[in-house]
Amino acid sequence: MDSLRAALAEVVGERFVTVDADVLAARATDHTGRYSGQASALVRPADAAEVSAVLGICRRAGMKVTVQGGRTGLEAGTVPEHDDVLLSTERLTAVGAADRENLRVTVGAGVTLAAVRRVASDAGLLFGVDLASRDSATIGGMVSTNAGGLHTVRYGHMSAQVLGLEVVLPDGAIVRRSMRMGAENCGYDLPALWVGSEGTLGVVTAVDLALHPVPEFRVTALAGFAHLSGLIDAAHVVRRLGGVDAVEMLDGRGLDLASARLGFAVPTGLPWYLLVELAGHRDLTGELADALERCDPDDEPAVGIDPAGRARVWAARDAFADVVGLFGPPLKFDAALPLDALAAFVADAVALVASRAPDAVPILFGHVADGNVHLNVLRCPDESVLYRPVTELIRDHGGNIASEHGVGAHKRNYLDLALSREDIGAMWTIKRAFDPDDYLNPAVMFPDWLRRPH
Repeated sequence: MDSLRAALAEVVGERFVTVDADVLAARATDHTGRYSGQASALVRPADAAEVSAVLGICRRAGMKVTVQGGRTGLEAGTVPEHDDVLLSTERLTAVGAADRENLRVTVGAGVTLAAVRRVASDAGLLFGVDLASRDSATIGGMVSTNAGGLHTVRYGHMSAQVLGLEVVLPDGAIVRRSMRMGAENCGYDLPALWVGSEGTLGVVTAVDLALHPVPEFRVTALAGFAHLSGLIDAAHVVRRLGGVDAVEMLDGRGLDLASARLGFAVPTGLPWYLLVELAGHRDLTGELADALERCDPDDEPAVGIDPAGRARVWAARDAFADVVGLFGPPLKFDAALPLDALAAFVADAVALVASRAPDAVPILFGHVADGNVHLNVLRCPDESVLYRPVTELIRDHGGNIASEHGVGAHKRNYLDLALSREDIGAMWTIKRAFDPDDYLNPAVMFPDWLRRPH
């Protein structure tokens, strides 16, 4: 370790290599607090050249490397399992000027989502992805997991925002691929391969991001429903509206907790609530009101037109970030389900939780227009009683076990519930072509059976 530390320090400087046990222990524990590993060193390179040199040192020394960004992921994707060297992108924070003519900006992988949104706003533009963890989630990590968020129904996942990437490959090569024109068709679409690869095919060091014009008008509404089937019917209606910007499902159990335990001023009294936001270059309030009237909600919708009013409506959705942590780290499921299968899945999942963990509290929310649902099971210290049964339930209802948080280390041994072994084998072939030593993010994505001797 002394020689490895010295070699790393020679590249990045003494200040940016850490072997302190307490620091490493904190860095080896994930955002949820549920999953921990072990690391040998933390190194913080400042640019792509330093990343390349660090990877070369680790590869030659036979050391595994785990890449870390803002560490806000929920699937243990940054938890080391092999006494790894932790490679943090936190110093890759260069931010270019927003290009208002071509609607783009170039940022380092360590730049936070909040910083990108500020740069876009200062230029009179917006960035299409937003997350509750915006103040700490980094662009590199969001690219690696193909993050979604609150506005995917309009702008799509991170894959739709990426115009180009700078990536350091496992062999140390620095590759830069950027689309400068709208009609380029030369060879493989490598950025599409790297987005969502969760650091298994290289370290993202810089990203060219698409920006968007700011709509002149916004209107937000929150409507309550006595039955989930009514909310789903309403979601079918509103997601077809022009200018739809967000369609969120909120569990009344979560709002009850937000009101009773946290003192949030949120609506209560009904089992389900639907939040809808429309945005455009004209006032869409009338269209939203007409659509909600056709949906026949079970209370009078709350509507926000000005910024303060919209913030009051969005407070109901924002409350879930605090609610899910009320009883310690929750057990989280990030699923994509066909909208028409959602009600049956929710009923079966709630019944399963009640039978396997009677003291647990299931809370659901998500981007329902895309079928993206987050099931958080509160007060469930032993995940073994629920994780596989609920994951199999997702599969049995025609869903996918990962929607916007990726596979990470946590779901790697459940991957065959979503993909065939042939699919997984094809991905493994690509991984080994880029990283034959399997030293970069080795705990992530691929199931254990692939790495066992045959």
